[in-house]
Amino acid sequence: MSSKPDSQHKEPISKIIRENENRITERIGIGTSFDVGVRKLYILDKEVQFYFVNGLCDIQYIIELLKELMYLDANEKKENRVKEQIENRLTHVQVEHVNNLDDALKQMLSGLIFVLIEGESDALVIDVRSYPGRGPEEPDTERVVRGSRDGFTENIIQNTALTRRRIRDEKFRNEIMQVGRRSRTDICLSYIDGVADPNLVEIIRKELEAIDIDGLTMADKVVEEFVVKQGINPFPLVRYTERPDVAASHLLEGHVIVYVDSSPSVIIFPTTFFHHVQHAEEFRQAPMVGTFLRWVRFSGMLFSLIILPLWLLMVMQPSLLPEQIDFIGPNETTNIPVFVQIVFAELGIELLRMAAIHTPSPLATALGLVAALLIGDIAIEVGLLVPEVILYVAIGAIGMFATPSYELGLALKIVRLLLIIFVAVFKAPGFIIGLTVFFVFLACIRSLNVPYLWPFLPFYPMALLDILIRQGVPMKKYRPSIVKPQNPVKQKST
Repeated sequence: MSSKPDSQHKEPISKIIRENENRITERIGIGTSFDVGVRKLYILDKEVQFYFVNGLCDIQYIIELLKELMYLDANEKKENRVKEQIENRLTHVQVEHVNNLDDALKQMLSGLIFVLIEGESDALVIDVRSYPGRGPEEPDTERVVRGSRDGFTENIIQNTALTRRRIRDEKFRNEIMQVGRRSRTDICLSYIDGVADPNLVEIIRKELEAIDIDGLTMADKVVEEFVVKQGINPFPLVRYTERPDVAASHLLEGHVIVYVDSSPSVIIFPTTFFHHVQHAEEFRQAPMVGTFLRWVRFSGMLFSLIILPLWLLMVMQPSLLPEQIDFIGPNETTNIPVFVQIVFAELGIELLRMAAIHTPSPLATALGLVAALLIGDIAIEVGLLVPEVILYVAIGAIGMFATPSYELGLALKIVRLLLIIFVAVFKAPGFIIGLTVFFVFLACIRSLNVPYLWPFLPFYPMALLDILIRQGVPMKKYRPSIVKPQNPVKQKST
């Protein structure tokens, strides 16, 4: 069910301006809410009312409009065409007409202003939005050594402009809608007409219009849960990015982007597992260097997943160790089982990560000293943990932090803990069965009818080669087939 009101139930604007004023005052609480205001003027013997929200409008624009109308009242003859004369003096590029109070109030609460004129049955809506927010700074989670330093902000207008700056195609579409019965949050559906699959665009559009909720307090995360219906699956089914260049690259490949106002990240549809293991830094370096960085990242993620369960298995079954590496394992024993030590260390790393997020910057150094010197060193001295546990837990944590997608890193951490439990209970069969169940689980995931392990399953050799090896841009002639682009040719052969 859509959150948009039915046009048949919208309250029309009366020609009697006092009736409109009374209804508006009752509906939005003028006089009660300090940030909702009205400015009344008499222009050419007609009462004119400006309705606005402080903090969402650029007051300088409103002052300029008032000056123009006051100049009009002082110099123009009083004629019957008052509305036309006022509209011609509105020095702004976006002026619209609405004939009902519902649309007028919705626009006003979004940062626009609307003007009521005595004796007229419609209102003039003027876009003077100026949302509070920060500038387009480089996002912390997607930094690059070389490349653009701008990033998305909490302002949806700025975000679409940052993308439009990179894609100046007349087929680039930005469809705006409002979701949430009370929040009426602006959401923008973006795609390139003639490239993106129209069926995919229509599916996402219908899912967005069907969202029926009071408000999107958590912005893009709420939208994601309504569209892909993730359930208990911990693996991310969409990709988030705060970089306009990454968003533009996906649009050109045939993906669909969703912007949510008040969120500095955008949602990319559809995505697979391998979309979450690539980083913009790989494409800012030479192909060989990008391939090296990619393989280092893949290795870190693989070590992060299996290093602790595999080490625990070798400790519990030393006979599995080859003679060349039989030195692996704790040289000293404690009263606490190794499995319990690993669980404590994993939870400790997670607590430290959470504490680092919530710790003010001036205290971050002190937190690091406490974690490294006091907790880690003393835990080893008193025999609570053996040094090798700290080593392998740290390797696993580094691999998680090296994962480009924060959501994927957390999902892999959960899988690692489950593998540790499987090994502790079933030993070698538990390790093998756990990895098999993990792989089968990934193979069964589908996001918007897209296989999660594509192009590995189903197998597409050329697409898989593009993931394993960072190819030069001139060699990539075609868009990925997984998004079913209308125009599969990315660049013509020379």
